[in-house]
Amino acid sequence: MISKAEKSRLIKAEAQRLGFLDCGIAEARFLEEEAPRLETWLRRGYHGEMKWMEGHFDKRLDPRELVPGARAVISVLLNYYPEKKQPTAAPQIAKYAYGEDYHWVMKRKLKDLLAYIRRTIGAVEGRPFVDSAPVMDRVWAREAGLGWQGKHTLLLSKGTGSFYVIGELIVDLELEPDAPIRTDHCGSCTRCIDACPTDAIIEPNLLDANKCISYLTIELKEALPTEHQEQMEGWAFGCDICQDVCPWNRFAEPHDEPDLAPHPQLTEMEWPEWEQLSEEAYRRVFKKSAVKRAQYQGLKRNIRFLQKQPPGAGEDAEEG
Repeated sequence: MISKAEKSRLIKAEAQRLGFLDCGIAEARFLEEEAPRLETWLRRGYHGEMKWMEGHFDKRLDPRELVPGARAVISVLLNYYPEKKQPTAAPQIAKYAYGEDYHWVMKRKLKDLLAYIRRTIGAVEGRPFVDSAPVMDRVWAREAGLGWQGKHTLLLSKGTGSFYVIGELIVDLELEPDAPIRTDHCGSCTRCIDACPTDAIIEPNLLDANKCISYLTIELKEALPTEHQEQMEGWAFGCDICQDVCPWNRFAEPHDEPDLAPHPQLTEMEWPEWEQLSEEAYRRVFKKSAVKRAQYQGLKRNIRFLQKQPPGAGEDAEEG
């Protein structure tokens, strides 16, 4: 019989072979300490129009509600830091959206990992999750020892920073859990808070999505608030400012995942081409990209909103 420790070792080795940046394991349990924080955040309306976050409260806190009999949460990280970036004189796209939608890329890899577990260990019930269900990704990654939550609320790792996405396999398999990271290695640094042009980071580890540029350019479907007209710093889809200025991201290295490589045109386009972007060009450049979440009209709305800003408005954030 394979021990829990050996099962865990095999799973982590396969995760690495599949191209994941890191893999950790936590015991599936009710996140009692997160319940009051989540409740307060929702009550204050910091989730904006993302009303789906109000539903399935118990499932969001207990993975056993999602996978009956769940014993472990296997968390994985997928690096998306690009080798080549957009020109600064262009509407900026969050780096995670340069290539194919990470939901699809991550889900394929997680399904392969689950298939490996079943082949190697035996009959296992489980499901992969990539932002597709009420799972507290960052909390489970922290519980699995993969990092700590930075002041910008994103998961941070000493060796790699924060330019990665998180996914999970929730399984009914008993595994050897990793030690969670309880230490905040941000110390007295407040660069992410200071750099946020819309003051979306209310206090360390507390984000008001209503002010966040990522929320405004992706989730908000109505007109963009005019009070933020001069604060967007060139971002047309998502925002990386709080990550770009983070000292831990000096350790970020380019990914080697072909599916996350940007369309060649994306890293060449400057302002005039974006302003004249046709729907045909949009479909070609962003054929499989997460940018399609905003749809063509939404992206054009964002670009029009930025037009009062001078070219290169996002340059300071990128250089930070």
